[in-house]
Amino acid sequence: MNLIKPASSISWRMGILFMLGSAACFHLAYAPHPVAPVPGMAFMYLILLTQLARLHTTRLSFYFGLLTGFLGVAPQLICFWEIFGMAAVPLWAVLAFWIAGFVALAHVVLRRFGIKWALALIPFLWIGLEYFRSELYYLKFSWMNVGYAFAESHPISLHVFGVYGIGFLAAILGAFSLATRWIYCAALVMAWIIIHPFFNSGVTSATLDPTVRIAGIQMEFPASDEIPSALDRVVARFPQADLIVLSEYTLDGPVPEDLKHWCRRNHRYLIVGGKDPAPEQQFYDSAFVIDPSGEIVFKQAKSVPIQFFKDGLPATEQKLWKSPWGRIGICICYDLSYTRVTDQLAKLGAQLLIVPTMDVADWGHHQHELHARVAPVRAAEYRLPIFRLASSGISQAVDFTGKVVATAEFPGEHQMLFAELSLPKVGSVPFARILAKAGVGITGLTILGLVIASRRNRRCRVQTSSHAEAQMVSRSRDA
Repeated sequence: MNLIKPASSISWRMGILFMLGSAACFHLAYAPHPVAPVPGMAFMYLILLTQLARLHTTRLSFYFGLLTGFLGVAPQLICFWEIFGMAAVPLWAVLAFWIAGFVALAHVVLRRFGIKWALALIPFLWIGLEYFRSELYYLKFSWMNVGYAFAESHPISLHVFGVYGIGFLAAILGAFSLATRWIYCAALVMAWIIIHPFFNSGVTSATLDPTVRIAGIQMEFPASDEIPSALDRVVARFPQADLIVLSEYTLDGPVPEDLKHWCRRNHRYLIVGGKDPAPEQQFYDSAFVIDPSGEIVFKQAKSVPIQFFKDGLPATEQKLWKSPWGRIGICICYDLSYTRVTDQLAKLGAQLLIVPTMDVADWGHHQHELHARVAPVRAAEYRLPIFRLASSGISQAVDFTGKVVATAEFPGEHQMLFAELSLPKVGSVPFARILAKAGVGITGLTILGLVIASRRNRRCRVQTSSHAEAQMVSRSRDA
């Protein structure tokens, strides 16, 4: 029996059903508290989304994809409204545009090149657009990729394939659903959702050496005179802590003398977020490491300042802190969301990532939930532990398997976090990062080829029309 068959067209009414079903699956995969998310529904989301490529025209596919994207991202990112007001609408539309672009490209490839080429190209189109949207252009934003739905539930898959590789696998299933009855692929996903918990209990944590004992306290824009007393409370509760971490922008400038004195008096290492002055009244959003002698022994600036915010200049380089426990990489807040930043730290040989983070309480609980998916995914990808201290939650200590071993909740002013994290010898980058970069190239070449082919067809039609007109004129003269 031939399993690969040409995909038939669907009506706009069926398109509405696929659109609504796809958006519903997306929300089930990213369900907010207290509803338990179902990660496998992210695969169903992409299966139903790919079905929109079967609509009659490219324009219909694009618009239905745009609506699907908007129905997905706008409710999830309602925090954009809290932050940007009416400007949230075009930002939601920008994110939805990439979904629409994928559906439209899948439609064109399917109609022009046939089902076999569609099977080969669609996974690369998805991963290429997803990687470009998340990492490469000015409005880059990686949240709610398919792979992030699997935080804490698929450590082995995340380590092997990474966040983009899981999206690639989902797109393979979506492409195959065009070549057979989509319901077969849906049944396969549902069966996998049911049986997967019995086979995936995660990776067992191992006792590694050395171990670093880290504590932190959540404070949002504290007054400078509050900080030493807050640190005293941390040490009183966790006297065994070797290293204390405070959030991004705890300080509104460089490290003051009273914090250096606190480190000398308590014989502790401290990592604190502040501003490192730069020329022309600029600054670098930085994390400072202060040793027990009160000296700043390391600092790292934020690599990717947040768009539309006064977030400082981008870091000029990334380095590792050669701490007493091993090589520690520091990335600040949303830097953890960009694999182009964190991959570099893993390649440099990081054994632990520390992430001072600013998440404003007014942005809401679900924004904090979405952000909290990133650290477990990164830990599982690199097989590196992560200590993420956020200003108002959700702070996390994540072991090298991607399991959250300690957390401080939202809203959590002055909540404390402590963990003993074992450091592996070295982390590694998932091989599917190569697929993501290849996908960008293949997608670009596909778009370029389609543009060239379209111009040639238009030129041929013009030439044919001109030739026909010339023949008609000639015949009329002869008559």
